[in-house]
Amino acid sequence: MRWLQILLTFAYVGAASGLQAQTPACEQPVYLTFDTGHMGVAPLVAQVLMRHQVPVTFFAAQEKTQEGDGTLGAHWAPWWKARALEGHSFASHTWGHAYWQGDVHNNTASMRFRMRPSGGDQAGQVQLWDAQRYCQELDRSSARLQAITGQAPLPLFRAPGGKHSPALIQAARACGYAHVGWADAGFLGDELPSERYPNPQLLQQALRRIRPGDILMAHLGIWSRQDPWAPAVLEPLIVGLQAKGLCFAPLRDHPVYRYWIQSHVWKDGHFQSRVSR
Repeated sequence: MRWLQILLTFAYVGAASGLQAQTPACEQPVYLTFDTGHMGVAPLVAQVLMRHQVPVTFFAAQEKTQEGDGTLGAHWAPWWKARALEGHSFASHTWGHAYWQGDVHNNTASMRFRMRPSGGDQAGQVQLWDAQRYCQELDRSSARLQAITGQAPLPLFRAPGGKHSPALIQAARACGYAHVGWADAGFLGDELPSERYPNPQLLQQALRRIRPGDILMAHLGIWSRQDPWAPAVLEPLIVGLQAKGLCFAPLRDHPVYRYWIQSHVWKDGHFQSRVSR
């Protein structure tokens, strides 16, 4: 019986890892991304993505979850590893889901950033970070993702809440990270109050506004939303966009980020430029 189990395992891994390879040429792509959240809907999201063979990029931070020891803790590690086997990609969302609150200029020191993590071991503490400290925050999440999935992270990051400054973006680029935001139409609204923005309204708005090339953004669970967006809107959104002739492509193929990704390598817990090596 052991030989049969081995064959079945290889068959599953082969089918899952072929998620992107089996996707036909994408002429009108959109790029679906997820940020971490309370993870309550994560298993259902994974089922929808697998059912429709949609590749996504997950931007991960160590956030509080409904069960377990945080999004990047031991409890959820098998979930992340399964997504890696299915061919999805991963990138940093900072370790502590740290919100940028402002640049701090000091004539006697380098630029610093006022940051407030909402997760991790420094949640709720307003701190001043220099560029090196911010890079350490990005690297910590990337390193944990690699440890869990066995897959090198992408040299990309998303600032929590999309909040940043030109100086913060430059600091991150200096240590190998390009920032990924989202299109106006790609803000899928799952963090909005459901009593004012019901799921049918968000679905119709997205189907009406999303265009080829847009980066889309949703979460793996939002604490404040009473009527969860995912997976209620996710599946009809995928089906509806495909019916309009759009297709889902991995973020590594995005023309803005493709060369950056190809020109950086994750090594020894940091990103390094292949050009300067």
